[in-house]
Amino acid sequence: MELEREFGWDDTIENDSEFVLLPEGEYPFEVISFERARHNGSEKLPPCNKAVLAIKITAPDGKSTTINHNLFLHSKTEGMLCAFFTSIGQRKKGEKISMNWNLVPGSRGRCKVSIHTYKNKDGDERQANQIVRFLEPSYGDSAAAPTFKAGEF
Repeated sequence: MELEREFGWDDTIENDSEFVLLPEGEYPFEVISFERARHNGSEKLPPCNKAVLAIKITAPDGKSTTINHNLFLHSKTEGMLCAFFTSIGQRKKGEKISMNWNLVPGSRGRCKVSIHTYKNKDGDERQANQIVRFLEPSYGDSAAAPTFKAGEF
C-alpha cells in the first residue's frame, strides 16, 4: 500500500484518479481526518459548529471511495452525533458522553450508504455516494470494534 504524500512543485505525476460509485448498502468505514468548521446557517439549521469528516468506505471487492460528511454540533442533530459516536465505539446507545474529537481520526465503524443524484453547475446529472446513517457496532465484526482503550475518554 502506497502512503499518501505531499507533492513538490517539480515532482513527476502519473496516476489518474478513478471515480468509484459504490452500490447502496452497509459498509465498514474509517475516519481519515476531520476539520473543525462553522455552518453559516440555512433554512433548516441555524449557525453552529460542524465537523467535516473525510470517511473512507471500502466495499468487499476492495474498491473504495472517500466521502466528505458534515456533523453539525446542534441540538437538532444530536441524534446523528450520538449515532456517529456509538458507531465508532466511543459510547453505548443511551449513554451520556463528552465528544472526544481527538479519538475520531482513525476510528472505524459501519454506516449505510446511498446514491445521491444531483445536477452540477452545467446542468449535467451526476451521482455520488452519501452516508445516510451510522450503525451501531456489531462487536463480532472487527471493523466495528471500538478503536479506543478503556479510560482514554
